[in-house]
Amino acid sequence: MSFSAADHTFMNRALQLAAHGLYTTTPNPRVGCVLVKDGAVIGEGWHEKAGQPHAEINALAKVGAGGTAQGGLAVTSTQGATAYVTLEPCSHHGRTPPCADSLIKAGVTRVVVAMQDPNPLVAGQGLARLTAAGIAVENGLMETEARELNIGFVSRMTRGRPWLRLKVAMSLDGKTALNNGVSQWITGPDARRDAHAWRARSCAVLTGFGTVRDDNPRLNVREVKTSCQPRPVVIDSRLEIPLDARLLEGGALIFAASHVTGKMTDLAVRGTEVVVLPNADGKVDLAAMLMELGSRGINEVLVEAGTKLNGSLLRSGLVDELLIYQAPVLLGDKARGMADLPELVELAGARRLTITDRRMVGVDQRILARFT
Repeated sequence: MSFSAADHTFMNRALQLAAHGLYTTTPNPRVGCVLVKDGAVIGEGWHEKAGQPHAEINALAKVGAGGTAQGGLAVTSTQGATAYVTLEPCSHHGRTPPCADSLIKAGVTRVVVAMQDPNPLVAGQGLARLTAAGIAVENGLMETEARELNIGFVSRMTRGRPWLRLKVAMSLDGKTALNNGVSQWITGPDARRDAHAWRARSCAVLTGFGTVRDDNPRLNVREVKTSCQPRPVVIDSRLEIPLDARLLEGGALIFAASHVTGKMTDLAVRGTEVVVLPNADGKVDLAAMLMELGSRGINEVLVEAGTKLNGSLLRSGLVDELLIYQAPVLLGDKARGMADLPELVELAGARRLTITDRRMVGVDQRILARFT
């Protein structure tokens, strides 16, 4: 399917609008919409928060509301307009009415969509409804960009589990802490601020009991503005977390391997939920944990943990992406590595990754890499 330069321009704007919901739409996807008539934008909007109007409804509401004009006059009619939407308009009744019906009622004659909705409740039905109404529907414009924006939502809809992003701050020689455990601060303030932005876009931040014991982190967002906070999630097989741990103030969710009735009661009083998911080895079943998080509407998980949990997740093949901040320092052979992984005796056994982004953040290098 061939798209014009104007189509790309308007869809790019829709993607920019969708990104406004980067920190707020969970568990819903981030979606933007631009309405165009006679070559001019007449309305635009994005989905801001679950339970509130979708991007298409917000864009329709903006038509004729000021700021958009054609020939010096405000355009108030959507009859004959084209809608550029970053995700297939919904066709089902959820907390809001179907957006496909709203576009049909508005008299839109063409709808350009970046990608089909992976949600089984939609999955092509919105496009089919628009087509049945006589609307010209074109799908696939800037699909890669749209998919990246909602990579966690796509993961949850297609795999039943969230996208797992493992964050590591390390030295040039791949060390994350001194042998005595000291790790603050390997990277600079710009890198730490950037990491908070990744926290802000995540639905949950995952760590292990060892990190809670040693560092007593809060795991909340402080360096960037956000109206939402990720939920702290802790892997704690024996439920050893102290009741005064700072992250318990954020409504933490703890996964344990066995019931510890008294401790569970004490945690419940503090607003902390415990889910028991043991595996055959008496530890937390990590794969089952991710499926549980997916069932709770968690799209993206950011892992900020130590070498043991990092290693367990990597060995289990559950990590989708590495977010690495590499500082221009050397910590030496005795310092701690990023993950507890078994020794390789052949390079053929090495897991390969593709670097998808590399840039400087202050004095540090940030690398995004995905397993191939």
